[in-house]
Amino acid sequence: MTIVSSKEFAANEDTYFDLAMTEQVFVQRDSVTFIIARANSTEKKYLEPDDDLSRAITGEELLSGIYEDLEKFFADK
Repeated sequence: MTIVSSKEFAANEDTYFDLAMTEQVFVQRDSVTFIIARANSTEKKYLEPDDDLSRAITGEELLSGIYEDLEKFFADK
């Protein structure tokens, strides 16, 4: 991982694009950080499903539970 300023990146673009072939390059400009990464990387970015997947809940189930918790919270006030 390499972190550089936007000025440093602009002055040495080729160097940092070459470096991005092997590692992530972060470019900071003011309070914003950008990531330079290969778009066609074969690196795995997501986990494979495992046994924990069987414990998962749907978005609707999550929202239902949140609404129930909120109702209980405000009913006690």
